[in-house]
Amino acid sequence: MKSFIPVFLLTGAAFFAQTKNDIVVPNENLITENIPAIPKSLNEKIKKYSESRGANFTAIHPNGKELIMVTRFASTNQLHHLSQPLGNRKQITFFDEPVNSADYEPTKGKYLVYSKDMGGNEFGQLFRLDLNTMESTLLTDGGRSQNGGMRWKKDGSGFYFSSTKRNGGDRDIYFMNPLKPNETQLILELKGGGWGISDISADGKKLIVSEYVSANESYLYLLDTETKKLDPITDRTEKQIVQSSAKFAKNPDEIWYVTDRDNEFDRLALMNLKTKKITYFTTDIPWEVSDYTLSKDQSKIVFETNESGLNKLYLMDTATKKYSEIKGLPIGLINNIEFTDDGKSLFFSQSTYDSSSDIYRLDLASKKIERWTDSEQGEMQKSDMAQPKLIEWTSFDKMKISGFYYPASNKFTGKRPVLINIHGGPEGQSMASSLGANNYYTNEMGVALIYPNVRGSSGFGKTYIASDNGFNRMNSVQDIGALLDWIAKQPELDKDRIMIMGGSYGGFMTLATAYEYADKIRCSVDIVGISDFNTFLKNTEEYRRDLRRAEYGDERDPKMSAFFTRIAPLNNTDKIKKPMFIIQGTNDPRVPVTEAMQMRDKLKAQGNTVWYLEAKNEGHGFRKKENVDFQRLAVIKFMQEFLLN
Repeated sequence: MKSFIPVFLLTGAAFFAQTKNDIVVPNENLITENIPAIPKSLNEKIKKYSESRGANFTAIHPNGKELIMVTRFASTNQLHHLSQPLGNRKQITFFDEPVNSADYEPTKGKYLVYSKDMGGNEFGQLFRLDLNTMESTLLTDGGRSQNGGMRWKKDGSGFYFSSTKRNGGDRDIYFMNPLKPNETQLILELKGGGWGISDISADGKKLIVSEYVSANESYLYLLDTETKKLDPITDRTEKQIVQSSAKFAKNPDEIWYVTDRDNEFDRLALMNLKTKKITYFTTDIPWEVSDYTLSKDQSKIVFETNESGLNKLYLMDTATKKYSEIKGLPIGLINNIEFTDDGKSLFFSQSTYDSSSDIYRLDLASKKIERWTDSEQGEMQKSDMAQPKLIEWTSFDKMKISGFYYPASNKFTGKRPVLINIHGGPEGQSMASSLGANNYYTNEMGVALIYPNVRGSSGFGKTYIASDNGFNRMNSVQDIGALLDWIAKQPELDKDRIMIMGGSYGGFMTLATAYEYADKIRCSVDIVGISDFNTFLKNTEEYRRDLRRAEYGDERDPKMSAFFTRIAPLNNTDKIKKPMFIIQGTNDPRVPVTEAMQMRDKLKAQGNTVWYLEAKNEGHGFRKKENVDFQRLAVIKFMQEFLLN
């Protein structure tokens, strides 16, 4: 998670004491209600923490010696070109809207294809960027459709992609030559919004197509691009099995993929397409394989594991099937792993608790790690950054729940107030990441932070991720109740000063905690949160509605609808006693703005203290720096008034 309403309703002596020269004025895209004046002095104080940036690569040039990366120097993430380690980053896109992904044409790399939406609406459109003229050309319809998931033919003659443009709800497969976008062909009509393209065969005649049903269920198919025939690889009658991330192996009759079949965690596996025999390779690692990449000659695989909120990389020889951990990496989070075309090097992005994401290159022969970017951390020093500690508590039904605890700076004495920040998804996961600008809370405000992974979170096995589904929804809220009890037992934490904050599904958790545990918290911040699953499922975009029903339940079922009515924060506002701050993007396609507005209006009608912030040029969370900065300042002001005082 409308005309401009001035935030500063000062009268009398207060007006002369605090003029607009002394306060932060929200930009024209922000709608604010009941947020008091924010002094510019606070804005100056937080700049030490708010000016850091990170870098992630999105495409490696076919020559393996240069790449396209994403970072932010102004308001939004944009594409940059980088040709040597720690070299100059040349910005190549300059839009008001962020650009977070791009692909090189795979043979000569003369142009890029990138995706961009408008105002956070997530209707991503594809564009071709000519790297000689730097001109961009729109390739897709430019309307209310989602376009992406490109898989290039090896000869660079075009790519297959998925799009909802036919009817807005079903995700079909198309083929496009980006030099002739008017000749784009519909390859296959499909039913549902969970379809995607996993891989393309070397000869371009076959695609592996995936069907995502839920976090616990997915299927694989083989599409003949000439006959348009779609044949199942996995059995559609077998339910509640993850089968995803498939790639063609060196043997054309085999595919690599990730599955939790007959196991608690996702394993790397190899399937023979003719015999359907499956061989598993990571059974001895009691954690999920969260990502992998295959070298172009298919002789090597690098796979990533998620081990209690930290990542490790392993290198496998596909001939011998032997693998070993890649040593020497800093302890942290890894993403975007990809081989160079010659298979000799690996690019990846990594962050640690005391650094934001940066790009590295690993030479596989020498095992030497070369740093390619060194992103600025603003004025923050490593001593300003809180280090996470894994904590665990027992919930109402004896289930073990864990999370990451960031202590307040030791320069503060006495029991410290606590901010509990709940991730979205609900299949998300809080990992041992850098707090970034949130180090202001621990280092300047003396607030401890806890990021819980309540039941339903990913990374802890298929039983755990499914344990909040359907009628078990409120069990995850009770996990927060158990955390509140755990906090009460910690000598350094103040059980009487606790704030709950969360986004998306974490926003629902925040709202539910606000009414279930009203006497145990001081205040709450709901960001793009669900206030009633009935209205949410009615109004969320069509392409994702059935996918969300698989997780939350089907509101068309009278029993489920009645359950949703009973647990809806919107229908329990009489139990909410503490101040609430609601934050929302106008263009949110996932959790519509109406979820925030109806919650705000009902709380206001009851006389509750409710602050409201809405951005007209944002969607499911804020992405533009000027909006992010104002949101942060407003949250700090809210904490000062209701958590610390």
